Amino acid sequence: MNLPNKLTVSRFVLTFFFLVAIFLRGTYCDTAALLLFSAAGMTDYWDGKIARERNIVTNFGILMDPLADKILVCSAFIALIGRGMIPAWMGVIIVARELAITGLRMLAASRNLILAAERGGKMKTIAQIVAVLAVLVHLSSPELGVAFNRFLMLWVPAFSVAALWVSVVLTGYSGFNYLWRNRQLYLQDV
Repeated sequence: MNLPNKLTVSRFVLTFFFLVAIFLRGTYCDTAALLLFSAAGMTDYWDGKIARERNIVTNFGILMDPLADKILVCSAFIALIGRGMIPAWMGVIIVARELAITGLRMLAASRNLILAAERGGKMKTIAQIVAVLAVLVHLSSPELGVAFNRFLMLWVPAFSVAALWVSVVLTGYSGFNYLWRNRQLYLQDV
Protein backbone atom coordinates (compact mmCIF):
# COMPACT_ATOMS: atom_id res chain seq x y z
CA MET A 1 0.00 0.00 0.00
CA ASN A 2 1.45 3.34 -1.04
CA LEU A 3 1.72 6.41 1.23
CA PRO A 4 -1.37 8.26 -0.09
CA ASN A 5 -3.52 5.17 0.48
CA LYS A 6 -2.07 4.77 3.99
CA LEU A 7 -3.04 8.38 4.69
CA THR A 8 -6.55 7.68 3.41
CA VAL A 9 -6.86 4.64 5.67
CA SER A 10 -5.51 6.67 8.60
CA ARG A 11 -8.45 9.07 8.14
CA PHE A 12 -10.82 6.22 9.07
CA VAL A 13 -8.79 5.55 12.23
CA LEU A 14 -8.59 9.24 13.14
CA THR A 15 -12.36 9.54 12.65
CA PHE A 16 -12.92 6.77 15.18
CA PHE A 17 -10.70 8.46 17.79
CA PHE A 18 -12.27 11.85 17.02
CA LEU A 19 -15.69 10.39 17.82
CA VAL A 20 -14.40 8.83 21.04
CA ALA A 21 -12.98 12.21 22.11
CA ILE A 22 -16.07 14.23 21.25
CA PHE A 23 -18.42 11.86 23.07
CA LEU A 24 -16.27 11.33 26.20
CA ARG A 25 -16.75 14.93 27.31
CA GLY A 26 -13.97 14.83 29.86
CA THR A 27 -11.30 17.41 30.56
CA TYR A 28 -9.64 18.46 27.29
CA CYS A 29 -11.67 15.95 25.25
CA ASP A 30 -13.05 18.75 23.07
CA THR A 31 -9.51 19.98 22.42
CA ALA A 32 -8.43 16.41 21.62
CA ALA A 33 -11.38 16.15 19.21
CA LEU A 34 -10.26 19.39 17.56
CA LEU A 35 -6.69 18.09 17.15
CA LEU A 36 -7.82 14.69 15.84
CA PHE A 37 -10.22 16.24 13.35
CA SER A 38 -7.47 18.67 12.23
CA ALA A 39 -5.08 15.76 11.68
CA ALA A 40 -7.74 13.87 9.71
CA GLY A 41 -8.40 16.96 7.59
CA MET A 42 -4.71 17.26 6.84
CA THR A 43 -4.55 13.65 5.63
CA ASP A 44 -7.20 14.60 3.06
CA TYR A 45 -4.90 17.31 1.73
CA TRP A 46 -1.71 15.28 1.79
CA ASP A 47 -2.97 12.00 0.32
CA GLY A 48 -4.17 13.72 -2.85
CA LYS A 49 -1.16 16.00 -3.14
CA ILE A 50 1.35 13.16 -2.76
CA ALA A 51 -0.57 10.86 -5.12
CA ARG A 52 -0.63 13.51 -7.87
CA GLU A 53 2.97 14.66 -7.39
CA ARG A 54 4.35 11.11 -7.41
CA ASN A 55 1.91 9.93 -10.07
CA ILE A 56 0.65 7.09 -7.89
CA VAL A 57 -3.09 7.62 -8.25
CA THR A 58 -4.83 4.27 -7.70
CA ASN A 59 -8.37 2.99 -8.06
CA PHE A 60 -8.32 2.36 -4.30
CA GLY A 61 -7.52 6.02 -3.70
CA ILE A 62 -10.08 7.24 -6.22
CA LEU A 63 -12.81 5.25 -4.43
CA MET A 64 -11.69 5.34 -0.80
CA ASP A 65 -10.49 8.95 -0.49
CA PRO A 66 -13.97 10.44 -1.08
CA LEU A 67 -15.51 7.74 1.14
CA ALA A 68 -13.08 8.56 3.97
CA ASP A 69 -13.99 12.25 3.54
CA LYS A 70 -17.70 11.47 3.71
CA ILE A 71 -17.35 9.32 6.82
CA LEU A 72 -15.22 11.96 8.55
CA VAL A 73 -17.51 14.87 7.71
CA CYS A 74 -20.82 13.05 8.28
CA SER A 75 -19.55 11.70 11.61
CA ALA A 76 -18.48 15.16 12.67
CA PHE A 77 -21.76 16.81 11.69
CA ILE A 78 -23.83 14.11 13.42
CA ALA A 79 -21.67 14.31 16.56
CA LEU A 80 -21.92 18.10 16.65
CA ILE A 81 -25.71 17.89 16.22
CA GLY A 82 -25.70 15.57 19.22
CA ARG A 83 -23.71 18.15 21.16
CA GLY A 84 -26.20 20.88 20.19
CA MET A 85 -23.65 22.84 18.17
CA ILE A 86 -25.19 22.47 14.69
CA PRO A 87 -28.86 22.58 13.64
CA ALA A 88 -30.15 19.15 12.62
CA TRP A 89 -31.44 20.36 9.23
CA MET A 90 -27.89 21.30 8.21
CA GLY A 91 -26.72 17.82 9.09
CA VAL A 92 -29.55 16.28 7.09
CA ILE A 93 -28.50 18.22 3.98
CA ILE A 94 -24.85 17.22 4.43
CA VAL A 95 -25.55 13.53 5.08
CA ALA A 96 -28.25 13.24 2.38
CA ARG A 97 -25.91 14.67 -0.25
CA GLU A 98 -23.09 12.37 0.78
CA LEU A 99 -25.34 9.30 0.71
CA ALA A 100 -26.75 10.25 -2.70
CA ILE A 101 -23.29 10.67 -4.22
CA THR A 102 -22.06 7.43 -2.63
CA GLY A 103 -25.10 5.66 -4.09
CA LEU A 104 -24.34 7.11 -7.51
CA ARG A 105 -20.71 5.97 -7.24
CA MET A 106 -21.86 2.47 -6.28
CA LEU A 107 -24.20 2.41 -9.28
CA ALA A 108 -21.32 3.50 -11.52
CA ALA A 109 -19.03 0.84 -10.00
CA SER A 110 -21.65 -1.83 -10.74
CA ARG A 111 -21.24 -0.81 -14.39
CA ASN A 112 -17.43 -0.88 -14.17
CA LEU A 113 -17.16 2.89 -14.10
CA ILE A 114 -15.27 4.95 -11.55
CA LEU A 115 -16.56 8.44 -10.83
CA ALA A 116 -13.70 10.52 -9.52
CA ALA A 117 -14.20 13.51 -7.25
CA GLU A 118 -14.76 16.80 -9.04
CA ARG A 119 -13.51 20.28 -8.21
CA GLY A 120 -16.88 21.33 -6.75
CA GLY A 121 -16.85 18.31 -4.47
CA LYS A 122 -13.34 19.14 -3.32
CA MET A 123 -14.33 22.73 -2.56
CA LYS A 124 -17.37 21.44 -0.68
CA THR A 125 -15.17 19.14 1.41
CA ILE A 126 -12.82 22.00 2.26
CA ALA A 127 -15.80 24.16 3.28
CA GLN A 128 -17.21 21.35 5.43
CA ILE A 129 -13.87 20.74 7.14
CA VAL A 130 -13.42 24.48 7.81
CA ALA A 131 -16.98 24.67 9.22
CA VAL A 132 -16.42 21.70 11.53
CA LEU A 133 -13.05 23.10 12.64
CA ALA A 134 -14.66 26.46 13.43
CA VAL A 135 -17.37 24.77 15.51
CA LEU A 136 -14.76 22.62 17.26
CA VAL A 137 -12.65 25.70 18.08
CA HIS A 138 -15.79 27.29 19.54
CA LEU A 139 -16.56 24.11 21.50
CA SER A 140 -13.02 23.71 22.84
CA SER A 141 -12.38 27.39 23.58
CA PRO A 142 -13.25 27.10 27.31
CA GLU A 143 -10.43 24.56 27.61
CA LEU A 144 -7.88 26.86 25.97
CA GLY A 145 -7.51 29.45 28.74
CA VAL A 146 -9.18 32.74 29.57
CA ALA A 147 -7.01 35.05 27.43
CA PHE A 148 -7.23 32.79 24.38
CA ASN A 149 -10.96 32.29 24.96
CA ARG A 150 -11.58 36.07 24.96
CA PHE A 151 -9.70 36.42 21.68
CA LEU A 152 -11.61 33.53 20.10
CA MET A 153 -15.02 34.73 21.23
CA LEU A 154 -14.50 37.97 19.28
CA TRP A 155 -14.81 36.19 15.94
CA VAL A 156 -15.30 32.41 16.23
CA PRO A 157 -19.10 32.34 16.83
CA ALA A 158 -19.87 34.51 13.77
CA PHE A 159 -17.27 32.71 11.66
CA SER A 160 -18.73 29.33 12.67
CA VAL A 161 -22.20 30.33 11.52
CA ALA A 162 -20.89 31.76 8.23
CA ALA A 163 -18.74 28.69 7.60
CA LEU A 164 -21.69 26.37 8.26
CA TRP A 165 -23.87 28.28 5.79
CA VAL A 166 -21.13 28.24 3.13
CA SER A 167 -20.62 24.51 3.61
CA VAL A 168 -24.36 23.77 3.35
CA VAL A 169 -24.76 25.89 0.20
CA LEU A 170 -21.69 24.34 -1.46
CA THR A 171 -22.84 20.87 -0.40
CA GLY A 172 -26.26 21.33 -2.01
CA TYR A 173 -24.86 22.95 -5.13
CA SER A 174 -22.08 20.41 -5.72
CA GLY A 175 -24.45 17.51 -5.06
CA PHE A 176 -26.99 18.79 -7.55
CA ASN A 177 -24.26 19.38 -10.17
CA TYR A 178 -22.73 15.93 -9.68
CA LEU A 179 -26.10 14.19 -9.92
CA TRP A 180 -27.07 16.24 -12.98
CA ARG A 181 -23.79 15.60 -14.83
CA ASN A 182 -24.05 11.88 -14.22
CA ARG A 183 -27.81 11.55 -14.74
CA GLN A 184 -27.36 9.06 -17.59
CA LEU A 185 -26.31 6.50 -14.96
CA TYR A 186 -29.56 6.56 -13.02
CA LEU A 187 -31.90 7.51 -15.90
CA GLN A 188 -30.83 4.44 -17.93
CA ASP A 189 -33.02 2.12 -15.90
CA VAL A 190 -36.08 4.36 -15.70
